Amino acid sequence: MRNSNVTMPSADDALDRLLTGNKRYISQKQIYPNQTLKRRAELCEGQFPFAVILGCSDSRIPPELIFDQGLGDLFVVRVAGNIIDNVVLGSIEYAVTHLHTPLVMVLGHSQCGAVEATVAGGNLEGHLSDLTEAILPAMKSRQEQTENIIDDTAKANAKMVAEQLTSALSPWIENEKLMVVPAFYNLDTGLVEIL
Repeated sequence: MRNSNVTMPSADDALDRLLTGNKRYISQKQIYPNQTLKRRAELCEGQFPFAVILGCSDSRIPPELIFDQGLGDLFVVRVAGNIIDNVVLGSIEYAVTHLHTPLVMVLGHSQCGAVEATVAGGNLEGHLSDLTEAILPAMKSRQEQTENIIDDTAKANAKMVAEQLTSALSPWIENEKLMVVPAFYNLDTGLVEIL
């Protein structure tokens, strides 16, 4: 449910809000917005997140913390390797079509275990190969051969998934109601970089 009295920011404003929050996080000047009892009560009427974050399940990258946001601000979808399948796409489509969220960020990160498993190759148990098969095209697409194949592949993967989402969500993008951006979180510095 969405509160019809809420005016959504533009995609550019939503992106600026995320990056400004990330700067506060890096400098340890968080304001911890929208974490009050009043905010929790407001959200009983409906949600109106200003951004969707498709991020990795890695426990070191909680989007609400690294962007200094609060309750109801972000619609977060997390899956190892920040990959996309029909279930993930359906979750994102819900936020875009029903909640009118103007921004989708695909957030890769340094030292990603799913990417490491992809680069290492070999036989993986259970469904882990489903993750690595989804990331493999990004690993093969890297233009630069640098020493940090893990982070380079994680960046290529975020870009690839953003392109997949751009294609899948093209009607909303063409109507200028949505922007999809790939990004990368550095575990060492805390910085989110737009790719």
